[in-house]
Amino acid sequence: MAKKYEFKPDKPYSGFFEKLILTRQQQRNVLRWALYALVLVVLSVVQDVLFSRMRIYGATTELVPCGIFMICLLLGGERGSVFALVASFLYLFSGSAAGNYCVVFLTGIAILTSLFRQAYLQRGFVTAMLCTGGAMLVYELLVYAIGLFLGLTTAGTIGSFVLTAAFSFLAAPVLYPIIKAIGGGDAWKE
Repeated sequence: MAKKYEFKPDKPYSGFFEKLILTRQQQRNVLRWALYALVLVVLSVVQDVLFSRMRIYGATTELVPCGIFMICLLLGGERGSVFALVASFLYLFSGSAAGNYCVVFLTGIAILTSLFRQAYLQRGFVTAMLCTGGAMLVYELLVYAIGLFLGLTTAGTIGSFVLTAAFSFLAAPVLYPIIKAIGGGDAWKE
């Protein structure tokens, strides 16, 4: 009969997940990033299945860049920059991005907009909408400029790029409460 304090040897084999111990904060961060990824996947599916077939004056929506900008704004400059880089690479590999340059554009615009908002603007819904709208407009104009430079578009199509930015911006008020709820409020105290 074994005594209460008798030595018990370790198991001969323990798996990776038995050694992996995450704190409660780390578990929340993993869950938060997984939910952000799920939001971007849903936006990509909605964009590709529904909105890519509808064109108004040659313009459609770009929901994934809008989501990337919104999440980066609410995460702040430091964590948002990592998210924007990873998300823009995944957006490129999904096949929906305009080209390889979109990684640089999405990451750079998201970081600069987020840092500008942190430095000069108050936190809130209105500034998040203004920054997201401005970021979408700058992104679409840069995509237009690259397309014009490469000969993929003509000078007369600038209106459709501006309309694409405007149509994409219409999704921002719907995305804001979802992304804010996922963030939990501790990221940047929105």
